[in-house]
Amino acid sequence: MTTKQFTVTLYSDCSHAWAKVKRSVLQNLGIADKVSCYSYQRGDYAYLEEDCDFPLLIEALNQRNTRIKCIEKHTDKDSRVRSYQHYSV
Repeated sequence: MTTKQFTVTLYSDCSHAWAKVKRSVLQNLGIADKVSCYSYQRGDYAYLEEDCDFPLLIEALNQRNTRIKCIEKHTDKDSRVRSYQHYSV
């Protein structure tokens, strides 16, 4: 069985991180309604909170034999992700 790869951008600041993923991906994986309000959203993207919601994505992709590749973007200031709207379905 062939392993697929899914790339996400991981935005982090000094105290937290979020994985950017299209909201449609969450819908297609059947986990959109499981994401907490600790994640954020902006436009077509969700920014999954690293401790609870990002693992949901990882597990859903693992079940589909897909591994995750992370591209990290770090800031020493508060991440702009914190200013986005809290996630809701």
